[in-house]
Amino acid sequence: MLRLGRPAHKKQRERIVFPCSNTTNSKPFPQDSSTSSGRFGGGFDYAETKTRLEAIEHQLSKPGAWDKPGALTPLLREKTQLSDKLAMYESLAQAKDDLDAWLELAHESRDEEAMAGLDGQISVFKERLGITELATMFAFEHDKGNAILEIHPGAGGVESQDWAEMLLRMYTRFAERKGFKITQLDYQVGEEAGIKSVTLQIEGLYSYGLLKGESGVHRLIRISPFDSSGRRHTSFASVDVYPDMDDDIEIEVRDEDLRIDVFRSSGPGGQSVNKTSSAVRITHLPTGIVAQCQNEKSQHRNKATALRLVKARLYERELQKIEESRRQDYQAKGAIAWGSQIRTYTLQPYRLVKDHRSNSETGNVDAFLDGDLDAMIRNHLLFVHAQGKHD
Repeated sequence: MLRLGRPAHKKQRERIVFPCSNTTNSKPFPQDSSTSSGRFGGGFDYAETKTRLEAIEHQLSKPGAWDKPGALTPLLREKTQLSDKLAMYESLAQAKDDLDAWLELAHESRDEEAMAGLDGQISVFKERLGITELATMFAFEHDKGNAILEIHPGAGGVESQDWAEMLLRMYTRFAERKGFKITQLDYQVGEEAGIKSVTLQIEGLYSYGLLKGESGVHRLIRISPFDSSGRRHTSFASVDVYPDMDDDIEIEVRDEDLRIDVFRSSGPGGQSVNKTSSAVRITHLPTGIVAQCQNEKSQHRNKATALRLVKARLYERELQKIEESRRQDYQAKGAIAWGSQIRTYTLQPYRLVKDHRSNSETGNVDAFLDGDLDAMIRNHLLFVHAQGKHD
């Protein structure tokens, strides 16, 4: 029996009016900020959002408001989200105002310095518009939150295990580029090379929303460095991404439904390897969900983290049952083999990364494997948005 402490409701997608309309007389950023829509048109109610934020700040400043800090978690989360939203739109509006000023200056002076400044401001505006555009595609509660990412090699032994480690580096570099915090919760080293599995906690605004589309099977085609004959090999690895648990979401799991195993931590060696049986593996017997953690020296802390991972996956399953119209994050991927991949990385005989869902592709394979995923992630989000499948 799984009980959710907070119901999961479907959220309505926000309607955003972008300042790139082809209508000559349209004014997506009205100058009168006293209107109900503020500076951001009818799709985003600036005044209402700011009023709500001020109300929260007033509530938090009342005497005794912090007597029970745990009860304030939902309110603090809402405050952060509203502040981030206001900052994002204010940044876009400022970029638009600056662009208008540079346009006027360039039109009047027509000198090289003004044109160079205009070019620079166009780039700034495009960047901020892109950020705003992506934010409108994150329609669900967990999109703004943290992510748990797991990588598992497919059949093929050392080839697939090495490929799994390459994916680990790719996502680590992506997270670093974004300024996200990365914590390695579990790491199973391969026997010859690569990894048998890894579980990462990735913390940062929109980390789950950005990474959830990476769930699926990833296929690599290359000349194997482990084949003395220099033959071409195909390797597979699966990636699972699910939202990290919110502290204020209560999920009741019965002790009798859990099997808890302890074992010694494994790793690449050295002083950091724990010699005691502090690693913990928890199996949820009714569903078969397994989670393990070995990054702490304390068995108690590893157990707490593993249990949190189990609950996170249970919660995600329950969300899928409640929101049947939502594209499931754990849709059947099939075997980690031919025909089930979402993306192919070809290193030989040519170099290309292709996403089989959006048909997005890039020939800059080295940059992609070094974490430059932004363009392909954006294209996938646009594809999902266009299809009306808000995963």
